[in-house]
Amino acid sequence: MEATLVHQNAEPGYDQRIEKMHSRDRAGLVAFIVVLWCTMLFALFSVWSYISVPAIGIILAVACGLVLAFNTAAIFAMLRHYHEDKHFIYGLDLKHLDEMRQRKR
Repeated sequence: MEATLVHQNAEPGYDQRIEKMHSRDRAGLVAFIVVLWCTMLFALFSVWSYISVPAIGIILAVACGLVLAFNTAAIFAMLRHYHEDKHFIYGLDLKHLDEMRQRKR
């Protein structure tokens, strides 16, 4: 972690690069949540008319709700963790990306 902090201070714009990576990941995760909700609700409503037993419909609706709730909560928890540790997480990525670029030269 110390090497990451040293590298962070050595390059101007390092925080901006971290913010850019973090915002890109955040946008991707929010898009994933939206697509997940749309897909699950579409699937639920598509099969709803074929369900002849009301208990099965209730079970399916509850299961769909639980999947959506737990996945959404997990993604928000991951976003919170990324925000708290973004300098460590993205700092390592940037360090390795910079090293790969230097090797290509």
